[in-house]
Amino acid sequence: MANKAQQPPHLHLAEVTASQFIDIWKHFDADGNGYIEGKELENFFKELEMARRGAGVDPTNPTFREKMKEFMQKFDKNKDGRIEMSELAQILPTEENFLLCFRQFVSSSAEFMAAWRRYDTDRSGYIESNELKGFLSDLLQKANRHYDDQKLEEYTKTILRMFDLNGDGKLGLSEMARLLPVQENFLLKFQGVKLTSEEFNVIFTYYDKDGNGYIDEQELDALLRDLYQSHKKDMDQKNLSDYKQSIMSLSDGGKLYRGELEIVLCREPIV
Repeated sequence: MANKAQQPPHLHLAEVTASQFIDIWKHFDADGNGYIEGKELENFFKELEMARRGAGVDPTNPTFREKMKEFMQKFDKNKDGRIEMSELAQILPTEENFLLCFRQFVSSSAEFMAAWRRYDTDRSGYIESNELKGFLSDLLQKANRHYDDQKLEEYTKTILRMFDLNGDGKLGLSEMARLLPVQENFLLKFQGVKLTSEEFNVIFTYYDKDGNGYIDEQELDALLRDLYQSHKKDMDQKNLSDYKQSIMSLSDGGKLYRGELEIVLCREPIV
């Protein structure tokens, strides 16, 4: 665990490298839940102010609270009161814009999913670490970023530091999707809809009428509309067609298999 008395890494720099960015993220996301929130958020803003002003700040001062409120209004894009990785990339630009290059490439989450699917060949919801380099190379090329083998190796290692928390050499789709801008990360739209494996199996079996192991676009449309009816507070009806398009990007020639839909709708992958 990070030493709270220790000077937080790299906050004084105008630009940080990809590796330094991860140092900062891991320092402040103390519980490892993928967000800087609550006391972590207060500590982050306090240390950021101190690094940039070169002087101490008093969190009990009303001015501090007001500045923190303005800071969140500017950077908390989805207004959930916490900072996630893609939002931190706006606050702390990286030296090579390593994280932001992905955002510049992605005009829709469907493009991200299509790139992912080329590498998740067994539809497990994971790509192996040896496939990651090719995946990143694809994204960098689409972003028109010039890189050499050394940089690609550095980026690959950095991504592994971000997401391979248990060291098994596999990366999950929902974790990698945290690189996307909040408004483009359609997986976030389903956070309040996450199903248990039992609930998912019942729903998939219902829509897979012929029992062939996949559903088509029309069946997915009906499934999403039914989900909307039972989760109106978590889903936006206006965006249902966008959600469908993004999910269908994971399909195989219009066939959406059980494992692919499970990635989106389940709390944990079904083993």
